[in-house]
Amino acid sequence: MRLALFQPDIPQNLGAALRLGACLGVPVDIIEPCGFPLSDKAVKRAAMDYAAKAEVQRHDSWAKFLQTLRLDSGRLLLFTTRAAEPYGQFAFQHDDVLLMGRESAGVPDDVHAAADARLFIPLAPGARSLNVVTAAAMALGEALRQTDGFPKPPA
Repeated sequence: MRLALFQPDIPQNLGAALRLGACLGVPVDIIEPCGFPLSDKAVKRAAMDYAAKAEVQRHDSWAKFLQTLRLDSGRLLLFTTRAAEPYGQFAFQHDDVLLMGRESAGVPDDVHAAADARLFIPLAPGARSLNVVTAAAMALGEALRQTDGFPKPPA
């Protein structure tokens, strides 16, 4: 299981996503360019003391990310408000990559087209969307529950 962030706009969200990945033992892919200067120092600052615990892979473009993904042969699952399938009814697999869109604009049509599945989180009427890291936490929670992928407590 992996969490991928498409061109994140907000450094604090990236930090929270890295903390989420570190706490759940899920690697995080950052697909650049970001909406802010991304340096190792900036990542460490955004993720606080969790940066050292997070497994992070940076990709300098969507094309480079796709090359890496296809080599690893995991399914690409896009979480989007433009989806037809609710995430709670989807059957996750242990090697899935959960892709979250850019906070300001989601993802372009070519990214939509590349996804193996497009999923949404049901919201109350009138609500537009969740914070990207809140959505990621919900998605990872369900995916890890289905695949028995949560970290095991020490014996």
